[in-house]
Amino acid sequence: MERTDSMLAQTRPPGVADVDPGSVLLPGHDVPLGRYTTVRRLLPQRPRRMVGAWCFVDHFGPDDVAQRPGMEVPPHPHTGLQTVTWLLDGEILHRDSLGNVQPIRPGQLNVMTSGNGIAHSERSPAVHPPVMHGVQLWVALPDAARTGAADFAHHADLPRWRDGDLGVTLLVGEFGGQRSPAVVHTPLVGVQLELGGEAPTTLSLRPDFEYAVLAMSGSAEAAGVGFEPGALLYLGTGRRELTVRGGSGARLLLLGGTPFEEPLVMWWNFVGRSHEEIVAAREAWMAGDARFGVVADDPAPPLPAPALPTTRLKARDRTGGLHDQ
Repeated sequence: MERTDSMLAQTRPPGVADVDPGSVLLPGHDVPLGRYTTVRRLLPQRPRRMVGAWCFVDHFGPDDVAQRPGMEVPPHPHTGLQTVTWLLDGEILHRDSLGNVQPIRPGQLNVMTSGNGIAHSERSPAVHPPVMHGVQLWVALPDAARTGAADFAHHADLPRWRDGDLGVTLLVGEFGGQRSPAVVHTPLVGVQLELGGEAPTTLSLRPDFEYAVLAMSGSAEAAGVGFEPGALLYLGTGRRELTVRGGSGARLLLLGGTPFEEPLVMWWNFVGRSHEEIVAAREAWMAGDARFGVVADDPAPPLPAPALPTTRLKARDRTGGLHDQ
């Protein structure tokens, strides 16, 4: 695949002779989310669609919402995925069709498993903090789990520790000898790294995982590549360690997992395996089918699905290659 200069726009920090040839710096692009929020979408992109089973990465904020409603996303459906929500600032109220009504605040994790179908809404409460900043990620469910029952879990207590000047919070998976309580269905990891000084820190990685690093706040460097908030540095597979450094207060999100080999069809809020699956999910949602249920305690009308494209949706692998269905 041909790569444009913007896809490979890397910066070389002082004293580093060569930019790591195995890394690709992916700038995000702005996408409206609801009426009041704009997110920077980092995955999927044409050069890189997935990192392990992570198939969707949105970074939002920091936004001043002191005089604004904040996040306002009405009831909408999901299939074939898990949503993972992590906040650095602000508060969001999650409601879903299982009956859960759960606020999430910084340092807490929400994991919603759609299985064959679920609906939820995400809104800032009427009285909310003045700044909103965080990420929402999707995890593609493997074939064995994607048609199962829906589930939701809120984790207020996550593994946290320090490695010198580096603060580590484990969101998902296993890292540094610790294990997250979040349930996942493929080998996966998600770790927040909070940098406390200019001294570099070297982290141990699994060579069978592919990795990427998202800059959430502050300037940082990973694998010899400098990058700013709102960019995703794809690191590939085969690494046994990663060196990071940055100014005090810089926060990174390390994502990784074994390469996800099942081709996917991703359209709107659905992750499936074929055009027909997506069509069926859309029709069920628009018909108010019990497959998705009704979001608890949210009187807003459900978000209508957009029209399907006029051409057949194609299954793609993690690198963007097309597959026959």
